[in-house]
Amino acid sequence: MNKVYNNRAWWLILPMLLLVAFSAIIPLMTVVNYSVQDVFDAQTRYFTGTEWFVQMLNDPVLQSALLRQFAFSLTILAIEVPLGIGIALLMPKRGWRASAVLILVTLPLLIPWNVVGSIWQLFTRGDIGLMGWGLRELGYGYNITSSPLDAWVTIIIMDVWHWTPLIALLCYSGLRAIPEAYYQAARIDRASRWSVFRYIQLPKLTNVLVIGILLRFMHSFMIYAEPFVLTGGGPGSSTTFLSQSLAIMATGQFDVGPSAAFSLIYFLIILLVSWVFYTAIMNMQKDKQSGEA
Repeated sequence: MNKVYNNRAWWLILPMLLLVAFSAIIPLMTVVNYSVQDVFDAQTRYFTGTEWFVQMLNDPVLQSALLRQFAFSLTILAIEVPLGIGIALLMPKRGWRASAVLILVTLPLLIPWNVVGSIWQLFTRGDIGLMGWGLRELGYGYNITSSPLDAWVTIIIMDVWHWTPLIALLCYSGLRAIPEAYYQAARIDRASRWSVFRYIQLPKLTNVLVIGILLRFMHSFMIYAEPFVLTGGGPGSSTTFLSQSLAIMATGQFDVGPSAAFSLIYFLIILLVSWVFYTAIMNMQKDKQSGEA
């Protein structure tokens, strides 16, 4: 029996395609156009080919910012993913306590990014901030405006506080989706808590962890507002990440061509690393399933 296809259904997604075209594709093509030109004003521009790309790839300032960005993103993932899994495992499964804990865990995610930076800027001040004052009372000369180490640690703690709840909520939803029969079989076999986590919970969390890792990597690699408000990229350039370097180049110096080329390189790096993360995690899952079979 031949199946009948109704191609008129494509008209239903036409509004979405138009929205994507105007919100993503057209701006992207505009950036590509600027990246191969030297723009002097609205009427004066010259074709440069790949000159800006070569210049950006060889720029030592941007290379340093790229290394800082990778160090920050990898540190964030190494802390937030295990911590989020641990919080999800400790959260109540049902009842009013589960609802209360879900609300408390979600609260940091509701705070705007620039407000997070302002909160932590006040929190770390030595005169009125509880964290800054407490550390100084303990004898540690804490100062994010003069110590790169203090600034780095503070930004990492701030990001962990702000975004670990996202990993926890994703893992919690994955844990709640596991059928109770799996746990009943584990109790019958007298499986240890570690065995339950390793052979039941962790494999079932793979899909949500892929989403969480990709979301956290992409956001941490594009972070701008929080460190800009907290440290302004300092002391020196120790907390100046790629997004801040790009913003300075594009809006501060108005180097349209170089900033357009660098934004494309920035985009391709995020795309490539996200693909590597996704491929590695899915291959690990396939290898584990084939080994169990």
